[in-house]
Amino acid sequence: MARTGKQREPETSEPAILSLADLAKQSQIDFELDFFGQILDRHPLFFEALRVHSSNLVARRRYQESLQVERRIIQLRPKDALAHYNLACSYAVLTQPDLALSTLRKALEYGYRDFRYIRQDRDLDPLRKDPRFKKLLREFEQV
Repeated sequence: MARTGKQREPETSEPAILSLADLAKQSQIDFELDFFGQILDRHPLFFEALRVHSSNLVARRRYQESLQVERRIIQLRPKDALAHYNLACSYAVLTQPDLALSTLRKALEYGYRDFRYIRQDRDLDPLRKDPRFKKLLREFEQV
């Protein structure tokens, strides 16, 4: 193959370094998405980073990506009530009511009890008219 006079830059796996001006233009959430994304590339099982990264993905409405992170969290801590609650919310906003309700049930079984928050959490709005949602809350509020 013929070569032109230009030399190609060697490819590296190092992330691009942003200038201070570029960093100043980024929102806090975008900065954290980049920051925690890079940490998780090196340490994919870093629980606290996974939790923050998932929350930031949700804030950016990147629900499918958040869903994948939440599944990893549950692999690390299968009985984490908050992880199951967050996963249920992702299923709800992705219009998967059966998975959302079964995962919300697990969250409640593992001890999630912030019923006031459940009743106001906008992520669960797609479930509110489902009679199974109301029945589930009644079942666990009485426990």
